Parts: sequence; structure tokens; C-alpha cells
Amino acid sequence: MLVSVSAVLLLGLLIWFLLHIRYLRRTDLLLCGAFGFLLARTAAAPVVATVLDGLGTFLGQLRF
Repeated sequence: MLVSVSAVLLLGLLIWFLLHIRYLRRTDLLLCGAFGFLLARTAAAPVVATVLDGLGTFLGQLRF
């Protein structure tokens, strides 16, 4: 759950930044949001969550 909240915040900041530099239009934002909500209701949602959890675990183990 923590990874998904972090991913949502990170993606939200990325979307805000792209909107701020006018690289992403508002209609693109609405389409991305609608796609995300629809994806969350499909059978692919657990796979996406597993991939994000694995990625978060991998990134958490990196030491710089």
C-alpha cells in the first residue's frame, strides 16, 4: 500500500510538472486518469500492483 501511495504522489507530481511546462494538455490528463481508473477495475490491477511493489522493493534495496 505504501508503494502505491508513493507511486501516486510521484506520478501526480510528474503530471503537475508536465502541465506546468505545458507539455501535457488537460485533455491528456483526463484521458490518463480515466485509463487509470478503468485499469484498476480490470484483472490487470493485481499484476500492476505486484510490479509496483516489486519495483519499490528493488529501489528500496539500492544503496548509493
